[in-house]
Amino acid sequence: MFGFIKKSLGKTVDAIKTVAPKKQLTFTKDEIEDILLEADVEYELVEIILRETYQEKITREILRSKLLATLAYTSYKEPEYTPPFVELIVGVNGAGKTTTIAKLAQKYKNEGKKVILGAGDTFRAAAIEQLTLWAKKLDIPIVSSKQGHDSSAVAYDVIDSAKAKGFDNVIIDTAGRLHTQTNLANELKKINRICDRAHASAPHRTILILDGTQGNSAIMQAKAFHEMIGIDGIIITKLDGTAKGGSIFSIAYALELPILYVGTGEQPENLTPFDKYEFVDGLLDAIFEEEK
Repeated sequence: MFGFIKKSLGKTVDAIKTVAPKKQLTFTKDEIEDILLEADVEYELVEIILRETYQEKITREILRSKLLATLAYTSYKEPEYTPPFVELIVGVNGAGKTTTIAKLAQKYKNEGKKVILGAGDTFRAAAIEQLTLWAKKLDIPIVSSKQGHDSSAVAYDVIDSAKAKGFDNVIIDTAGRLHTQTNLANELKKINRICDRAHASAPHRTILILDGTQGNSAIMQAKAFHEMIGIDGIIITKLDGTAKGGSIFSIAYALELPILYVGTGEQPENLTPFDKYEFVDGLLDAIFEEEK
């Protein structure tokens, strides 16, 4: 697992090396500020980290404790539920929702669970087609309809089918963008209500997919979705393709939401559980010299 996370931080590490080309045992506050900003940690958070640090020379252990503190909300506890476990996947178009759904489905299937998908993004024919292709590739059933049909009806049908056939997991895709944010909010709230009507307390988990290449600009997007529908956890995609890995600290700190997984590649198996210790140590290994 650690290998995947560390490897996916390659571009972020390269960015850090532009301001800190040589590893050292200690750095000044100004040097740490430059390093964190280069990794795309939000400026306000960098100020908070350094303001609460009284030592002039920053060691690995000092910075490690401060970075881990920003990730205090990253742990997740699964709610109690009656099967099937229903997940609603939200996020803007292009963030990697469909691919992430496939990765989650593969993960559950590998665990021996029966999984069914719901193609709830009925506003884009391409979304339905892409998810259907993944379902065929993974040999997982899918409930879908034509473009323009009621997405909440798809949600109801897939949950109903899962209950009747004894499925363990239901993963429902949703639209990433409608004509206005109000329309999107109303659509997501409707799907939420219908899920609960189909299966009490569903959805049991609502996951927001964020594009890691957007860095800190994803925070406002995440806040908007959280206000619309209430988010239970986040998956960061495309971490391997960005130099903005440090934005994870800002996202976790600003939203106080758990980061469940990070996407570390395009294949179904490239979904890595987020471990804050491994993530922090992966960055620090690129900054600090090893003590002898």
